[in-house]
Amino acid sequence: MPSAITLIRSDSLSDVAEYAYAATAPAGSRLIFLAGSCPLNQDGSTAAIGDYAGQAAKAIENLRVALSDAGASMQDVISTRVLVASTRQEDLVAAWEVVRDSFGDHDVPSTLMGVTVLGYDDQLVEVEAVAAVLDS
Repeated sequence: MPSAITLIRSDSLSDVAEYAYAATAPAGSRLIFLAGSCPLNQDGSTAAIGDYAGQAAKAIENLRVALSDAGASMQDVISTRVLVASTRQEDLVAAWEVVRDSFGDHDVPSTLMGVTVLGYDDQLVEVEAVAAVLDS
């Protein structure tokens, strides 16, 4: 199935960012707005307590399931927002590297944010996403 996503890079902006600066989806594509993917196990307990990279990995695992249930994949994601409960840049980077690597060459526009607290006990990471698909 052809991709609905076009990633846009800019020669006028820094190439330091490890993601595209913008993305588009054509008219007629179905947009999928995913709730923040949390690092929760199926029983509702928080995974990888105290581990930013471990929680990012679990959040991505759960994101993949939510995308699949909506008829999409990681390659259909048009943008992400990564929330990390920390004031330390190295914690944000630890989570970001897991998220970035999970997309491979599909380097979608993304926002990485340090936040004060997240919703579940011991939660350090949450990943929001929007996807677009072309239904046949």
